[in-house]
Amino acid sequence: MTSFKFFSAFVFFSLMILSVSCRKDEYKIVTVTGEIPASRMGITLPHEHVLFDLGMIDSIGFHKYNKDSVIRRMLPLFEELKPFKVQTFVDGTPEFMGRDPQLLADLSRKTGINIISNVGWYAADNGRHLPREIKDMSAEEIALIWIGEAKNGIGNTGIKPGVISIAIDSIGLSENDKKLVAAACLTHLETGLTIMSHTGAAAGAYAQLKILEKYGVDPSAFIWSHAMEEASRSKVLTIAEKGVWIAFDGILPEMEPSVRISEMIKYMKSIRRLDHVLLSHDAGGYQPGLPNGGNIRSYSELFGSFKLLMLSEGITQDELYQMMVKNPAAAFGVRVRRVK
Repeated sequence: MTSFKFFSAFVFFSLMILSVSCRKDEYKIVTVTGEIPASRMGITLPHEHVLFDLGMIDSIGFHKYNKDSVIRRMLPLFEELKPFKVQTFVDGTPEFMGRDPQLLADLSRKTGINIISNVGWYAADNGRHLPREIKDMSAEEIALIWIGEAKNGIGNTGIKPGVISIAIDSIGLSENDKKLVAAACLTHLETGLTIMSHTGAAAGAYAQLKILEKYGVDPSAFIWSHAMEEASRSKVLTIAEKGVWIAFDGILPEMEPSVRISEMIKYMKSIRRLDHVLLSHDAGGYQPGLPNGGNIRSYSELFGSFKLLMLSEGITQDELYQMMVKNPAAAFGVRVRRVK
């Protein structure tokens, strides 16, 4: 076990040294404590959660938890990341589901890890996390709210989002789904923030890409979240070749999902598309209302048994660096990406 920990630390320390020499200062990253150059993202977890409230929209709020208690509960999970030299953590919790940028900023300052918050709404789970007003709102009206947060900060915190986080409810796209994707396109065109969409099967990704095409947004501005849920490799290939970021962001301790994602990574390597792969857990977070925040998954599985599995399957250190350092910097670097 001691030799494994030493090997892990050595590998990822080496990756960090490499990251310094591969600079992308032409892009900025917006974190909860301010802007940084993309070269300072380092090893990145691009889809996780610090706090996540699954309650009905009318029941959520800051009154349901104590920030200091949440930080005490979550600090050990962030401390676990330090031996692996993780520098950046993307929090995917959207508005109306527990997004708390001030909590994230406090946690970032205590840990020294960059944290990225988001702007966007969540239409999955039968739309139960959407404001009732959405039925009377246009995509343009929703986008104005999101653009305002991107430019002026979330609420009265002054903290700006670094990504657009949305979720669709069906592969056929409901009217609410279409509004959110259109609003995300409009927000991207005004702010340059990347669109990260909780999607799943390829049919949902195809449907969203049609809306991106309508608004002239290049597919490289789109992260297909939970792409590991698509069984057809040919469909994954087709979407990857459009320039979409393919997120295998459901790494779990269990062997079956780990093997499935590992097989997808090997496939992406075989078609020379590891340059569009993102890896994360979709783990966490603290759930208000549950004792001590509930059963919170670790953010470290990627650097333990899953990394060993990838190495045993022929994924190299340079390829790990590509997926964990270079790709996130390119994916989240702020710039408008229009169809050429």
